[in-house]
Amino acid sequence: MRPLQQALDTDLIRAFQDGNHQALEILINRYKEKIFSSIFFLVKDRHLAEDLFQEVFIKVIDTLRSNRYNEEGKFIQWALRISHNLCVDYFRKAKRTKIIHSDDKDIFEMINVNSESADTKMVQAQSHDKIRHMLELLPEEQREVIVLRHYADMSFKEIATITNTSINTALGRMRYGLINLRKMMVENQIVL
Repeated sequence: MRPLQQALDTDLIRAFQDGNHQALEILINRYKEKIFSSIFFLVKDRHLAEDLFQEVFIKVIDTLRSNRYNEEGKFIQWALRISHNLCVDYFRKAKRTKIIHSDDKDIFEMINVNSESADTKMVQAQSHDKIRHMLELLPEEQREVIVLRHYADMSFKEIATITNTSINTALGRMRYGLINLRKMMVENQIVL
């Protein structure tokens, strides 16, 4: 038998259900960055994202403990679907139509800057701010697909599963979102 760190998700789930709490910790650590990023990019508020992230894993733990987890799909897709649903539920409860804005540096904190030049870093930070602003102007469905694809590094199949749409719909939303971003760049004479 392989060590827990290299075990498959299904093996870790079974081990957790058999009482091995370290297996759950490994599973959470394996996907925490991807799940947190997908939540954070949707809500754009670090504290809210942390709260929703905790709720995701409370639901995951409850489902695993009660043996209600269905192994037909991948664990990460299932967990991302839970996170997406919690975000949607939050916005419904808050009766908001727009994504929450935060003063914190958000999406672009995770992009590494390789250059040592202060000028380069400043130009990149300005470009990131412009991109973030343009993303906020997109329709929610287009913004969601672009964020999940480019910032959460998800495949279109995973995006389709999470957003409960077909792959073609996800691809179309991405296409129109990128077209709209290009139009905004031309209209505002933005050069990145």
